[in-house]
Amino acid sequence: MDNATVYHFVGIKGSGMSALALILHDKGFKVQGSDITQYTFTQRGLEQAKIKVMPFDEANIHEGLTVIAGNSFTDDHPEIKKAREMGLPVYRYHEFLGHLIEGYTSIGVAGAHGKTSTTGLLSHVLSGVAPTSYLIGDGTGKGTPNARFFVYEADEYRRHFLATKPDYAIMTNIDFDHPDYYKGIDDVYSAFETWSNQVKKGIFAWGDDPELRKLKTDVPVYYYGTKDRDDFQAKNIKRSTTGSNFDVYHDGELLGNFEIHLYGEHNVLNSLAVIAVAYFEKVNMDEIKHELADFKGVKRRFTERKMADMTIIDDYAHHPSEIKATLDAARQKYPDKEIIAVFQPHTFSRTIALMDDFAKSLNLADKVYLTNIFSSARESHGAVSSKDLAAKISKGGEILTVDNMSPLLDYHDAVVVFMGAGDVQKYERSYEELLSHLSLKNN
Repeated sequence: MDNATVYHFVGIKGSGMSALALILHDKGFKVQGSDITQYTFTQRGLEQAKIKVMPFDEANIHEGLTVIAGNSFTDDHPEIKKAREMGLPVYRYHEFLGHLIEGYTSIGVAGAHGKTSTTGLLSHVLSGVAPTSYLIGDGTGKGTPNARFFVYEADEYRRHFLATKPDYAIMTNIDFDHPDYYKGIDDVYSAFETWSNQVKKGIFAWGDDPELRKLKTDVPVYYYGTKDRDDFQAKNIKRSTTGSNFDVYHDGELLGNFEIHLYGEHNVLNSLAVIAVAYFEKVNMDEIKHELADFKGVKRRFTERKMADMTIIDDYAHHPSEIKATLDAARQKYPDKEIIAVFQPHTFSRTIALMDDFAKSLNLADKVYLTNIFSSARESHGAVSSKDLAAKISKGGEILTVDNMSPLLDYHDAVVVFMGAGDVQKYERSYEELLSHLSLKNN
């Protein structure tokens, strides 16, 4: 780390990039960055920290900078290209993170699903008991002076997490995602196994995942779950409209009764992983209980608001397993209400690869609406459309446009769950505008 340089982030509004920028800023380093001018949900934190954000322009690059390049951008990006031509230090996001975690008790959280929620929960809990720095994939980052712990989200995409060597790892699951990069489940498993052999002290893995059960590694693997074979087991789980309550056992010994104000079985499992890490770091269990009960969630994960007589939930779910978990959480909290899903498929390759699974998960809602497929910077087109997915959905499948969200006005005193990793929020805003006009008219 260098106090003389200015750290320039190319793609600073990316969820991991904005979090990393905030950490460096907290640590007293000079930080700036560039990105698209369109508003993103990550930029509020940057604005509050008064970090300078400029539109992309190669003129942003000059002597005295250290460039951190977002993984969404190739070396042909004008700013990255110019920085390399000038001989400036250039790090990829994951490479820089690998250096940053050194010198702390570091915990990396990986998995095809659940890593952001688990990273957020672990960061909150450990911050309540000891100085903790953290990087969460919802754009939240904090660099705490004299931190004992460093908690970070470890991304398996393109094997980026292999640039990090944590003390501990939490692995929530191994699933086939990112079909634009991975060849299949065996390829994903090989990435996780490689990373597991870079972990220094121990791994906490979900016990019901068949791939995680196969892990071969030099450090101990502790499994968490609801079965007797798990090292950390949740028993007597009671799920209600206010959250979940459960007992936790480690090798048959009761560690205590825990309460969380979160919904869905996946959040019980995420909490188990956090309790397991805390146990091995000899953190007082009563303190863990208090912090778990106090956690409210992370951005874009089951984020709720009320408008008129409707409950609107915003969630990042973009894989069948995540959709299932989100709808399960909605049913737990609102058992007597109609659940309407509005899903924006994310990338053409994922939609093709997981088409039947998407239909199966979405059919857990009472009614399903789709938007057109979100085309990312990585994939601008493909040989599939939302109509193909709609044909497999038995609970509806009508395709909504941002200009006409009126079909949703047919529902009253119900729950609408907007899901997707692209720009599904523009559909939410359009719907909310219709609702607000309707409310004004009725008043």
